[in-house]
Amino acid sequence: MQNRLVIFLDSVHPILEERLTQSGLVCLKDYDSSLDDLDKKLSNAYGIVIRSRFTINLDFLKRCPNLRFIARSGSGLENIDTIVCEQRGIKIYNSPEGNRNAVAEHALSMLLNLMNNINKADREIRGGVWNRESNRGEELDGKTVGIIGYGNNGSAFAKKLRGFEIKLLAYDKYKTGFGDHFVQECTLEAIQQQADVLSFHIPQNEETQYFFNQDFLEKMQKPFYLLNLSRGKVVQTHAVVKGLETKKIKGAGLDVLEYEQKSFEAFFNQALPDTLTFLLGQQNVCLTPHVGGWTTESYEQLSSVLADKILSDYLD
Repeated sequence: MQNRLVIFLDSVHPILEERLTQSGLVCLKDYDSSLDDLDKKLSNAYGIVIRSRFTINLDFLKRCPNLRFIARSGSGLENIDTIVCEQRGIKIYNSPEGNRNAVAEHALSMLLNLMNNINKADREIRGGVWNRESNRGEELDGKTVGIIGYGNNGSAFAKKLRGFEIKLLAYDKYKTGFGDHFVQECTLEAIQQQADVLSFHIPQNEETQYFFNQDFLEKMQKPFYLLNLSRGKVVQTHAVVKGLETKKIKGAGLDVLEYEQKSFEAFFNQALPDTLTFLLGQQNVCLTPHVGGWTTESYEQLSSVLADKILSDYLD
């Protein structure tokens, strides 16, 4: 491992750099240079550490003839051309295990918030309104919760729900045999027929873009609460608006939006899409800025998981 260069293109918890350095790798941080300015450094890179600053496609990889691994802090790989990486013998590491607990807790907090009108009641009291009846909540016990995607995040959310007297249904196109005394493995149609709560925990790819759309909404047989803590483009905002207008969707908790960009902070400096403007005006919508997996604990854990994976393969 001696003298092998790893370039950190995005900031992550320092424990990753510490552990790689202790194992003989040379770590270099560059969070600001353009892709063209990075050319010389990338030509010598043995590994890179990223979040979402660059799209890792063929053009990027041509600049990295010596690259052997990509470490993606977090879970999503939608910005990485995994096929080209495989063809070039480049290993990809991600760390969904590192923030699954954080995502699960965030999902539960959003759901309970919506069902009990927490945000609405808080705003009203701050505005001098004390209205108990309009903020009467409903209990999660007795409901049917449907989880779409039973990987790290979906299964972690199911674990958090075990303290409630609910019926839990889970659907995963690529995973079977995970049902137990609490989680009922089922078809997508069963969730559409029975769910009072619908929660998405799937990656974004060609199959899942706008997985929740107008057709999906129409197939839901009961009014329901919608949660999305996966990727923004998994849920079509137009369909969410329609669901809220017709009261088919009783409340929506969205940690991600289909409009997200690599640098989202300046998004509100431009004219907003009508659908987003609508969401911003609804009291039964809870929005957070893609922080479901972004806790103090998960920040360190994401890097620890990456270090474990990298060093298990490359430690001499």
